Amino acid sequence: MFILVITACSDGNGGLEQADFSQRSIRVVTTTAQIADAVENIGGRHVAVTSLMGPGSDPHLYVASESDVSRLSEADIIFYNGLDLEARMNRVLRQLGRQKPVIAVGETLAHVQLLKGEEKDEEHDPHIWFDVQLWMQVVETVRDTLIEVDPDRAVVYQANAEAYLAELADLHTYVLAQAHRLPAEQRVLITAHDAFGYFGQAYGFAVYGLQGVSTDAEAGTADVRRLADFIAENQIRAIFIESSVPVRNVEALQAAVASRGFQVDIGGELFSDAMGQPGTPEGTYIGMVRHNIDTIVNALLGE
Repeated sequence: MFILVITACSDGNGGLEQADFSQRSIRVVTTTAQIADAVENIGGRHVAVTSLMGPGSDPHLYVASESDVSRLSEADIIFYNGLDLEARMNRVLRQLGRQKPVIAVGETLAHVQLLKGEEKDEEHDPHIWFDVQLWMQVVETVRDTLIEVDPDRAVVYQANAEAYLAELADLHTYVLAQAHRLPAEQRVLITAHDAFGYFGQAYGFAVYGLQGVSTDAEAGTADVRRLADFIAENQIRAIFIESSVPVRNVEALQAAVASRGFQVDIGGELFSDAMGQPGTPEGTYIGMVRHNIDTIVNALLGE
């Protein structure tokens, strides 16, 4: 049905060769809010951005609605994460890629920069936004795409990108500084699912998740038992819930640890696959990253 809707909505021009943006904004649709935030920072008033996935959305399980397909079909450019993050939208996105620029930003990164997923050797961990320096490369991809489709405003997009990349460089420095408030042996992050691998690699944390890289599979009793043993044996001070993953598994883990004679705190809520509410600091990429590192460090320090 979705493929029929896409075909019906398409103007059939196969791209943006004839598009004129001198009198209107570029219509951009993104899957995740993280990507939308990057596009807004680079495009400014020259882009009209729609993010399909709002606060609390789980992109691993997200299925495009008919209204989503209409938005995608009307877009001038589509940006999505790729690396199988939006697994249930792959067919729709591939079909649309025959008609217009559809950019999988994660798949523009070099393979050597990507972490392997846990299911198959050929799969990669899609959660690239947790390494700020990797995300800076995504911002450059957004910049280059906007310049390609709207070269008359290239100077504007270049200047906006330079300013935003400077902010992200400062953010990377901030996260490093916060992480180093913790002794190396205390840099252990345990969350609902294994989304923080890039964060751990970039900032020196050992990372454990109850579920795997995708939330498509439920955590089993063996997973809970394994992590509960680890937490009790190593006296881990705090574990964390995620805004886009139900809390029940982490609460079950906390109870399992208690049954082993050790009390572990739930250190707070982290934003993993989705950002916070629009209009809040956590509703921006920079604010989300700052919230996460502050929450993690303060909880593990007991502050």
